[in-house]
Amino acid sequence: MRDPQRRVTTRASRRGVTLLELLIVLAIMAIVAGFVIPMFGGPVSTSELRSAARQLAAGLRLAQSEAVSQRRQTFLVLDVAGKRFKVDNDPQEHKLPSKVELKLFTAQNDLVSESVGSIRFFPDGGSNGGRITVASGDRKFDVDIDWLTGRVAILD
Repeated sequence: MRDPQRRVTTRASRRGVTLLELLIVLAIMAIVAGFVIPMFGGPVSTSELRSAARQLAAGLRLAQSEAVSQRRQTFLVLDVAGKRFKVDNDPQEHKLPSKVELKLFTAQNDLVSESVGSIRFFPDGGSNGGRITVASGDRKFDVDIDWLTGRVAILD
């Protein structure tokens, strides 16, 4: 004679996946994707590029205001390879996102090495002028420094 308990278990095993099992698998996949996708991180977002350009512009404006208020030359030193910059009397070194590409165009005598250079501001507010390009792929922002007025502008 047939066992009724055995019939129930064989029917249950044929039905497929329960909703709870499906939800658990989806949750595990979401957690794994949450960890793995950022590791392969693609290009830098436009907001990160804009943020890096604004950080540089703020540092340049700080250097200009220090030069005018303290009546002495002030420098913003940019390390292109290390992706960081520092203003003369500011103890803090500012780091930029590691995935951005930086280019510095400045006066030849303000280049310390191939990867380090500076933008100089004078006591009258003027500067040696230059441009810092913050880029990722074909997107870029140019931070321009006017040599006569020392005005800092971010260009798309």
